[in-house]
Amino acid sequence: MLTTFAKMATTAVVVGTALACESCYGEPAHHVVLTRHVRRAQPEAQNATSGPRGPLEWGQINFLHTTDTHGWLEGHIKEQNYGADWGDYVSFTRGMKRKARELGVDLLLVDTGDLHDGAGLSDATVPNGNVTNPIFENIDYDLLTIGNHELYVTEIAYETFTNFSNVYGDKYLTSNVQIINPATGELEYIGKKYRYFTTEQGLRIMAFGVLFDFKGNSNVSKVIKAAELVQQQWFLDAVNYTEPVDLFVITGHNPVRRNDTSSTIGSVVDAIRKVHPDTPIQAFGGHSHIRDFAVYDTKATGLESGRYCETLGWVALSGIESSNCESKAPRGVPNPTRKPVPPPTNTTSIGYGIPSSTSTSDLLVARRYLDWNRLTFAYHAKGSQSYATFDTTKGENITSEITSYREKLNLTTLYGCAPQSYCQTCQPFLAEGNLFKLLQTALSTVVINETRKDTPRLIIINTGSVRFDLAKGPFTYDDSFIVSPFKDAFQFLPDVPYAQASKVLDILNAGPYQKKRDLSTSDFNFAPVLADRDICVDPPITHASGMAKRSTARVLRRQAADPAPGYTTTDDFGTDGDDTIHKAIPHYAQPNDLQANASFPTDGSLPETVDLVFLDFIAPNIVDALNEPDVGGSYSVSDVGYYLPEEFTTNSYLPAYAKVAWQENVPNCPVGTGIGSS
Repeated sequence: MLTTFAKMATTAVVVGTALACESCYGEPAHHVVLTRHVRRAQPEAQNATSGPRGPLEWGQINFLHTTDTHGWLEGHIKEQNYGADWGDYVSFTRGMKRKARELGVDLLLVDTGDLHDGAGLSDATVPNGNVTNPIFENIDYDLLTIGNHELYVTEIAYETFTNFSNVYGDKYLTSNVQIINPATGELEYIGKKYRYFTTEQGLRIMAFGVLFDFKGNSNVSKVIKAAELVQQQWFLDAVNYTEPVDLFVITGHNPVRRNDTSSTIGSVVDAIRKVHPDTPIQAFGGHSHIRDFAVYDTKATGLESGRYCETLGWVALSGIESSNCESKAPRGVPNPTRKPVPPPTNTTSIGYGIPSSTSTSDLLVARRYLDWNRLTFAYHAKGSQSYATFDTTKGENITSEITSYREKLNLTTLYGCAPQSYCQTCQPFLAEGNLFKLLQTALSTVVINETRKDTPRLIIINTGSVRFDLAKGPFTYDDSFIVSPFKDAFQFLPDVPYAQASKVLDILNAGPYQKKRDLSTSDFNFAPVLADRDICVDPPITHASGMAKRSTARVLRRQAADPAPGYTTTDDFGTDGDDTIHKAIPHYAQPNDLQANASFPTDGSLPETVDLVFLDFIAPNIVDALNEPDVGGSYSVSDVGYYLPEEFTTNSYLPAYAKVAWQENVPNCPVGTGIGSS
């Protein structure tokens, strides 16, 4: 628990923020608390209107899979499909574990990494994850592995090594990730290399945890390439283990589809198959933020379960042969009925020349992608939608803890009311409702150097600086992280000939995507809070040191007449994997970069020169484009200066815009139903 001193300090920060921000609205800072008509997760969260299509298939062994949670433990507060929080998930897993024991089968909980960087609950603390990691640890996972977002920043990598990995012990697997132990100066594995264990029902499992061949890690860590990993003696010894293995499990922050250029799961599957051509293999992936299910051979499959606490993955297996386990597919519930058959396209099957399981198999598999909401959780855990019987005391305590931290971290501080939902890809680029259309307007409105405000300017940002959509309703401090958690500052080249500057955007959009830099501490708000910062735009964050590690038959259901917009997944088993039926959300390609302009002549003529303003992340790309032969510039990075103070970043301009453009209905903001809705 927080010490008395820490509690007093936290209170002082919150009160100070409220007083300091009075001038923003003419009254104390607004915090969003919407009317609660029914029990729900966080006070502002909405309830789902579309429920599951039917009960889950239960097998001999079953898995619940999370991946790429990225700090979204509060849930998606303004989206109906994904409104549950981590406390709800705790209650759900307890109910499902109890159900598995009643059925006499195994249920294992798996996570495949990327706990950081994505929402305010994670990103508004120093260090990042100081609140969310202890909350996450309330789930008693059976297998976990590391993600690349645990390795960008040295401080987070060491927190993972010294704290998080120790919480889970031999369940936390980093088969190809090491770190320099600061006490010895020697490389050690952050977690365990493998885990051999026996389930409650007697199945003997060998498990590995494999990160894709990641290169952006800080220099205190080392990622061993999968091709090298499968040649290492310890790995060969584990595959040839002296005790019987009934099932191999590969956990990986790693796309499950073999033809994904970043995936290395196939290398591990192939290495196992060379020794065990007929032993079942179940892989769990991540990183690419999609729902997917891949069939490698007749006894090997892989599941990937989305992102951001939108999706909970489910896999059920039956027909595993074991001399040590008598459990079968349980009676009284649906069971898996499909045999794994590799698709004819051969995008996921065993590598060329590698022995694969082609023998007649009794293995049967089911997979499902569950929407992350209380309606779904209560239905599957209890066979009803009665929240009263679904909730547990521990789950309710964690929900309350999340609410408390959201208030202490000022995440509910309100800047304005977003009048509609804006998505990155569900509308054509710069169409109405496209997020980049909104950002173009915001950039033109608030990215202004007062000493040069009358000088025409072109402002360029990379679309990769935006991480998520913006839902209709209250636009809060939390939303500023959700849309863009990065800390890229605005730089410029003054008085560039318009004839040259006007050619830059097309050159950037014709080149490679500027997806992500080699991230550093400054990218994730590890810089000290500046005393002169506009705290109405960027409220002071609460330093969370000393925080507690833990808080202590089918039914009829009400269903919306029309499916809500959401995931419509196609994978190697077809199109019936989504637990809740949704209407597809369109997807449109977006370019590399976005340009806004401001202070152009009002008569419609073009200026002779402009200030070319851009993010520091893409400064080298800007200079290179200007120096193209067809452009004719002669610039270097040394010519670049800051257009605005360094503390005004991609995390700042949308809150600044909301303060001037979205004040209608404050503080009682109308809320929509989520992304993709009209």
